[in-house]
Amino acid sequence: MSDEGSETITTLPFPPVTAAHILNCSFHSWHPLFRPLTPKARLIPLSPPFLEYLRADGILLPPDNSPNDADSGFEDEEEEDPSEPWSDIHERIRSTIYELGGKVVPKLNWSAPKDATWMATTNDMECRTPNDIYLLLKSSDFVTHDLEQAFDGCIDQAEIPYHLVLRKSFNLNPSLEFRCFVRKRKLIAISQREMNYFEFLFELRQSFKAKIQDFLERLSDFPDANFVFDVYIPPPHDRVWLIDINPWAPRTDPLLFSWLEILQIPEPEKDTIFDPEFRLVQRDDPEAYQFATTKYSAHKLPKEVVDASMAPSEMKNMMEEWKRVMEKQVDEDSEDSEDSVT
Repeated sequence: MSDEGSETITTLPFPPVTAAHILNCSFHSWHPLFRPLTPKARLIPLSPPFLEYLRADGILLPPDNSPNDADSGFEDEEEEDPSEPWSDIHERIRSTIYELGGKVVPKLNWSAPKDATWMATTNDMECRTPNDIYLLLKSSDFVTHDLEQAFDGCIDQAEIPYHLVLRKSFNLNPSLEFRCFVRKRKLIAISQREMNYFEFLFELRQSFKAKIQDFLERLSDFPDANFVFDVYIPPPHDRVWLIDINPWAPRTDPLLFSWLEILQIPEPEKDTIFDPEFRLVQRDDPEAYQFATTKYSAHKLPKEVVDASMAPSEMKNMMEEWKRVMEKQVDEDSEDSEDSVT
């Protein structure tokens, strides 16, 4: 008996992923091509000393130089300043934050430190100082992947011109972000990015699809035929903004699709109108009620523990405070037990 048609697929049928493709999807590569289509951003080339700082263990931040420090009358011990070898970058980051209105959102070539927002006092990626940026970058597994594993799964390697991207911060409604899959320069699938149910999106789906299909024509200068791009369509929904371009590779999250589904979509016939599927989270989907779910929880530790780990004396103080809390709890439990008996 023939087994034709019953073979089990054990690997995804991706074309070979090249280092050139990964580099084409780096922000520093595509931003000059599509700058008018994307929210305001500035790029800062990163030097080897700064990259060494990002890769180093621990989180040592440059001292905060308050204008009133010299007049305070107190002489503090001189603090170690890790930014001395890259002081030019430190100052450029400071001036860029000011240029972009005092609040920016950082990322490296490919990844934003979304998994490290638990380290920020604001619990988001909005940064007001250089140290806010360094704290997020050095706490992020996503950024570490950019630094150490950018060409994982590729058939070759290449040099990476690392850049820090600082985007002007703005109020972004995540329900209006969408991921778009392009194969042989044709849009074949669209997925909602925020994994929650939004009823209003279903009325807008067809108009959004048409806008995204028209928008793809403006990306014709992208050098690769296969890629994935993210867009944002804010009210009044009359303009599409390019947020990111991602590799056509397993590392890119297919969201409401699986990569196997996407790779097996029949190739659109030449000179025919192809209607890409646009998936939204349905009311009854398991993903539909994720509002209380904490994202990137696998990357997190309590901030107090991380802070304490940076200084042995702080760790000791934290442990002593924890011991006092536990002893107090034991005493209270004991008193409650005695009261309940009497």
